[in-house]
Amino acid sequence: MAQVELIMPKMGESIIEATILNWVKQVGDTVEVDETVLEIATDKVDSEVPAPVAGTIKEIRFEPDTTVAVGEVIALIETEAGAEVEASPAVAQSEEPTPPAEPSTPAPAPQKKAAATATSAPEKENTPTEKSENGRFYSPLVRTIADKEGIGQAELDQIPGSGNGGRVTKQDIQAYLKRRDNRFITGPGKAAPTAGTSATTLPPRPPVAPAGSLASGSSDEIIQMDRMRRLIADHMVDSKRTSPHVTSFIEVDVTDIVNWRERVKKGFQQQHGEKITYTPIFIEAVAKAIKDFPLVNVSVDGNQIIKKANINIGMAAALPSGNLIVPVIRNADQLNLMGLTKRVNDLANRARQNKLKPEEIKDGTFTVTNVGTFGNVMGTPIINQPQVAILAVGAIRKKPAVVETEYGDLIAIRQMMFMSLSYDHRVVDGFLGGSFLRRIGDYLEAFDPERTDV
Repeated sequence: MAQVELIMPKMGESIIEATILNWVKQVGDTVEVDETVLEIATDKVDSEVPAPVAGTIKEIRFEPDTTVAVGEVIALIETEAGAEVEASPAVAQSEEPTPPAEPSTPAPAPQKKAAATATSAPEKENTPTEKSENGRFYSPLVRTIADKEGIGQAELDQIPGSGNGGRVTKQDIQAYLKRRDNRFITGPGKAAPTAGTSATTLPPRPPVAPAGSLASGSSDEIIQMDRMRRLIADHMVDSKRTSPHVTSFIEVDVTDIVNWRERVKKGFQQQHGEKITYTPIFIEAVAKAIKDFPLVNVSVDGNQIIKKANINIGMAAALPSGNLIVPVIRNADQLNLMGLTKRVNDLANRARQNKLKPEEIKDGTFTVTNVGTFGNVMGTPIINQPQVAILAVGAIRKKPAVVETEYGDLIAIRQMMFMSLSYDHRVVDGFLGGSFLRRIGDYLEAFDPERTDV
């Protein structure tokens, strides 16, 4: 027999850990190749981890709700001797096949590994002061950060926790540190004096309320945030903290687009088997405008601007839970309208079914969100980090508008839509952001109502 290590897979370039949601298979269960063994979650998406080989689950090393680093061994699968185990780079063979003459003698390598594991486990269990006097659990990582930043036990106990059972996570303590500002204060209500100045009295900072301490009426309902909602909340706060947001607005006449879609949508579906919506038309215009203004298609790393080679456009889509996720259309500028339509429909459908793959929600360089689907005429979206801009398109409404003709200006009923662009003012100034947004509008208003190429 041989044992194969199942390790926590890497789910994206920026993902360093994942949380185990559920073990589909238990110790003693048999698995086939590519059969789901467990479900995991990152701050991007929930996913399933398949078995790389056929065999029997020999050992499970982590309980559900445990956050595990990428590359950690999470389970052992026992296979037949000589089984093919080279199929996946995420798998390591932890035990050599036993020689036929000594079928019950384990190979020396796994014994050493097991010994190392056995000696390291107690060290982790005996990590000092993992729990405070009130019984609240603190991970060694959180303890290390608290010690480094001079956070005492009493202050640590006041930090709201978003982890399992109210635990303080790395993200919780980092968010607290960013708003704490204690490094600038020498005592309650006193600012640290600088050279040549005297201390200035500041109003005392209000204490941070611990989780569950907010007053509520007897008839109030307390709803616990689910894991994804907590992650979204952290992501949104971090984005506003990272990027100085500026939002520009324009109004666009999309009458020709509306008339064209109404005319072709029935035949389009019959001919191509796809529903034509406005989203692929908007994405097509965005991709064209990005090629005209490539400095919108960037990210920021310290004092460096990283200009992206590919135009990968994310589109906000609703999950069954009501949360939003952003699947990505890669190389959107290289797809025609039919290609964009197929990608939009496919990603939106699978988002609603919770069937998106991890690689389909990463590497976006720009995001489009359609607030018009909620009946909203405009919105001020928050940038999807590490991108520097996001476009919101509003509901299309019939409105009286001035139409310029060769015979003079006329008042006519037109299909009008607001668009707004939120952008990172560190690298996108008003001229670039406003010009880029106007270019998107120009492409939409120049849409050919007799268009036949899709």
